[in-house]
Amino acid sequence: MNYTFLSATILLVLITDPVGNIPIFANALKHVAPERRPWVILREIMIAFVLLLTFMFVGERFLQVMNLSELALQIGGGVILFLIALRMVFPPPESVDPEQVEEPLIVPLAVPAIAGPSALATVLLLVSQQPEKRLEWIAALCVTMAVSAVVLVSAERIQRIIGHRPVVAIERLMGLVLVSVAIEMLLRGIKTFALQVVHG
Repeated sequence: MNYTFLSATILLVLITDPVGNIPIFANALKHVAPERRPWVILREIMIAFVLLLTFMFVGERFLQVMNLSELALQIGGGVILFLIALRMVFPPPESVDPEQVEEPLIVPLAVPAIAGPSALATVLLLVSQQPEKRLEWIAALCVTMAVSAVVLVSAERIQRIIGHRPVVAIERLMGLVLVSVAIEMLLRGIKTFALQVVHG
C-alpha cells in the first residue's frame, strides 16, 4: 500500500486512538494531583514518541535481524490492526486496579496505551514499504503525538462538554474505520502472496 503524509497521519491517529485512551488515562491519573496531570500526560506522550521514532530508524535493520519479509509484516500488521479495531468496536469490560495509587511511568500510558504493538507494527510497515518518505512519516508521527496531547490534556473538559456517550460513539466510529483499513491491508497482502506463488 502506498501511503501519503495525510493517510499515514490518519492511520496513526486511528491506531494510537487518543479518544479511546481518555478513560485509560483518567483511571491511571485519578490519584495524581490535578495540576500535575497535564505534565504527566505530556511526559508519557514524549516517551511514546521517542519509542515510535526509534522503531522508525531501526525498523529495516530489525526486519533483517528477525529475517522477516515486508509481506509478512503487512499481513501481520493487518491482523493486529483488525484485533485492535474489534476491541474499539466491542470493548472488553473495564478493569480497575485498586492498588495503583502511584504516578504512572511508561506503563500503562506510554506503553501500551499509545505506543502499543499495533502502532509499533505500523511505523515499521511505513518505513519498510516506503523508506524514501521517512521524513514524511516522522512529520506524521509528530502530528499524531500533537493530536494525542491536545485530546488527552483536554480530556476532562471534553467529557464535561459533550458527555460520555458521544465519546463512546466516536470511539466506535474510529474502530469501524480501522476495521476497513485492516481488511484492506490483509487483502493486499494476500493478493501479493498469491501473485508470488503463481509466478514463483
